[in-house]
Amino acid sequence: MAAPPLLTLQDVALTFGGTPLINRADLTISPGERTCLVGRNGSGKSTLMKIAAGLVEPDKGRLFVQPGTTIRYLAQEPDFSGFSNTLDFVEAGLPPGESAHRARYLLESLGMTGAEDPKKLSGGEGRRAALAQALAPEPDVLLLDEPTNHLDLPAIEWLEAELRGTRAAMVLISHDRRFLSALSRATIWLDRGETRRIEQGFSNFEAWRDAFFEEEERDQHKLDRKIVAEEHWLRYGVTARRKRNVRRLGNLHELRQNRRDVRRPVGSVSMQASEAESSGSLVVEARDIAKSYGERTIVDGLSLRVMRGDRLGIVGANGAGKSTLINLLMGRLAPDSGQIVLGSNLMPVVLDQARATLEPGMTVTEVLTGGRGDSVTVNGQSRHVIGYLKDFLFSPEQARTPVSVLSGGERNRLLIARALAQPANLLVLDEPTNDLDLETLDLLQEMLGDYQGTLILVSHDRDFLDRVASSVLVSEGAGRWVEYAGGYSDMLVQRGQGVEARTVAPTKKEPRERTAPAAQPAGKPKLGFKDQHELKTLPARMEKLEAAIAQLKTILDDADLYARDPARFDKATAMLAQAETELSQAEDRWLELEMLQAG
Repeated sequence: MAAPPLLTLQDVALTFGGTPLINRADLTISPGERTCLVGRNGSGKSTLMKIAAGLVEPDKGRLFVQPGTTIRYLAQEPDFSGFSNTLDFVEAGLPPGESAHRARYLLESLGMTGAEDPKKLSGGEGRRAALAQALAPEPDVLLLDEPTNHLDLPAIEWLEAELRGTRAAMVLISHDRRFLSALSRATIWLDRGETRRIEQGFSNFEAWRDAFFEEEERDQHKLDRKIVAEEHWLRYGVTARRKRNVRRLGNLHELRQNRRDVRRPVGSVSMQASEAESSGSLVVEARDIAKSYGERTIVDGLSLRVMRGDRLGIVGANGAGKSTLINLLMGRLAPDSGQIVLGSNLMPVVLDQARATLEPGMTVTEVLTGGRGDSVTVNGQSRHVIGYLKDFLFSPEQARTPVSVLSGGERNRLLIARALAQPANLLVLDEPTNDLDLETLDLLQEMLGDYQGTLILVSHDRDFLDRVASSVLVSEGAGRWVEYAGGYSDMLVQRGQGVEARTVAPTKKEPRERTAPAAQPAGKPKLGFKDQHELKTLPARMEKLEAAIAQLKTILDDADLYARDPARFDKATAMLAQAETELSQAEDRWLELEMLQAG
């Protein structure tokens, strides 16, 4: 006899601002079940997960949880208030009296020490700490909303292995196809406010979904034909048979009402890149280049050629130096030794996934038009900004919406829309897949497949790399980078293993005590209190400086700024030079302190 469900949602409905978000949704979670929850951005997946976690009250419907069932929900924005460090935060999720050993193990496995100040965590560090807290008590039910966001490849592959070994039932929301395919055994599809379920994992979902849409389209076509036939009868036959066929006339009105009531699938994104004149055959060549910061080597002896039409994927753990490598290849950063040769007629466009180039106070329209008019030029043709926004699933009402209120997926779509409107023969995409739904990812892949220019791509999405990249450049550690033909899976076959994590903090067999710093061997440099504080605060300072630099560059990208406002141009130029100097000094100091701590 099957065990009773641990959690059940039945006939749930929820309305936001007068618009139904969820009409009729069901969710059943049995012991040990592995389910993925899929649907378009904005379909209500995260809201349904919060209802299951008891964090949102539905307008109607029933939530039942078996007595004694422990449920853990991975929050997108965890609350760290009241915790002095990340270990305290994770330990707070443990049942009373349980050893803190698992909390330390999870934090160290995710590349953290437990001593991090919650007030100074980056987005990726916050996600890792939240994951550790959710996993620590080994609950009966895990509700994980985008658990791979901000994680690098080693962390994603570690998380996959950890979740495979857990006894907990799981509901997963993720844009990472490989992650969903590896872990799910059932799929719940939230579409137009209703849920549909198949007892198969995500790898079978897309074929099932497409077959469903085809059947729905056939049914709609039959309904349309029936309406046409009934309308023909109405025009030519109703007068002679009025008394006998009043009911038939009523049936026609009912058919028309059914036709109006059909809820069509959410519109699709339409993507097309603006292409410039072709570049030269050679796009960029690195000749035995090297780059170091202090004692840390980022690149050592790399020789590489990127030719017109290549699709180069760059992969490595967080901190491996992927962004530095891109800056070297783009000529924005000079190597310590060796030579970078850029090809002729290059017109690059860079998609910055840090989203620092989106000023929060700007509206969606201003981001695309630069604040000038209401049209945008795409592939040499002028288009009204509203029409162009519709291609990327923005409603006309959102045209005047400030960037600050957009969701992560909406910001990413806006960045992509702006990047694709600019003429380019070289696209540099840094984590373009973050926060995008699966259908939008499909269209982005198709667009990149049709793109005639050159692509340099940084991504932790293994499936995306397999579909897009023609070769993969992998960090092998100690500044060594090796290029492999094909996508990520081809690299695994050739290399025999995946990407290793970059260890920054010292790893010890015994967990580090929180009350005192770990002892260091005699003769090794030791950080004092001030240095420890500086080391903790420098990453946040560098992040702020990078964001400031990106904003200043956006301001200076305005070709008319000098003529329109010379004072602002001079001020922005001086501020940019100062910020870049401060960032360079901060990076050098951070590397120096890291080496002292690890020494």
